[in-house]
Amino acid sequence: MMDWTDRHCRALHRILSRHARLYTEMITAAAIEHGDRSYLLGFDPAEAPVALQLGGSEPASLARAARIGADFGYDEINLNCGCPSDRVQSGRFGACLMREPQRVAECVAAMRAAVGIPVTVKCRLGVDDSAEYAFLREFVTTVASAGCEVFIVHARKAWLQGLSPKENREIPPLRYALVHQLKREFPHLTVVLNGGLHSLDEVQPHLAELDGVMLGRAAYENPWLLAEVDERLFGAAPPVASREAVLAALRTYAAAQIARGVPLPAMTRHWLGLYRNQSGGRAFRRQLSEGARRRGVGVEILQAPMPSCPTPVSACG
Repeated sequence: MMDWTDRHCRALHRILSRHARLYTEMITAAAIEHGDRSYLLGFDPAEAPVALQLGGSEPASLARAARIGADFGYDEINLNCGCPSDRVQSGRFGACLMREPQRVAECVAAMRAAVGIPVTVKCRLGVDDSAEYAFLREFVTTVASAGCEVFIVHARKAWLQGLSPKENREIPPLRYALVHQLKREFPHLTVVLNGGLHSLDEVQPHLAELDGVMLGRAAYENPWLLAEVDERLFGAAPPVASREAVLAALRTYAAAQIARGVPLPAMTRHWLGLYRNQSGGRAFRRQLSEGARRRGVGVEILQAPMPSCPTPVSACG
């Protein structure tokens, strides 16, 4: 979810659910050590609980980045061992790290020694032509020996040769049964399922056996599905009753960010899906994607769309 789940995306998601755990986009340890930390790591306390997802393969560097993240107030440090992009492979992190479980264990051990918050791992079922469950089992066994207790498993292999990142989200078949098998064999570990889930109706059956489910693109593209999470999965009252209430909260948030110098389009680009599958949804997306770039436009653009006319325009009053 690089370039997607930044703080402005998470602001919307937290308005929709008070209980879901939010994750940052993957940020490399080197960027945190040498870059603009306030820009990379800054977040509103209202986003909590929120986990910082790191990319890297050097234990000492990851430990320093984890310590910085903990000092910023993150609730969890997550090591990404699942991203299949060429850019990530060239840096020797992401999914290619699954081929080096001992190195991952060393990274986890170094981060755990540096911070007092949980250190978790996100991974795939395997890489390229690896034997699916045997490979996953060995990886989890090795990394768990370093103290990792939480594994978020994207239930597909990563094909690092021949498939693009987009194809890696669609072509390798989903094997949910292998994630359930992992939980049965390692009942003391927290096992979270990721991959290919688009609705809470699809999520709920997995929660009978697994410890959690992670939604990525489904929540980004159709964020309103998070409005049901608190009630259906946590037994709590939903935090907002309507999309219009969400827009009111976003106007307040956007006004405060604009006062700090944040450009409006940097925020609204993450909010385009709020009216997905709703009457006026297309007009709302155009309203935000085009209108937010016009000179002088402010938070007034965050208005509910007019319902789409069901008959030809010439017949509408």
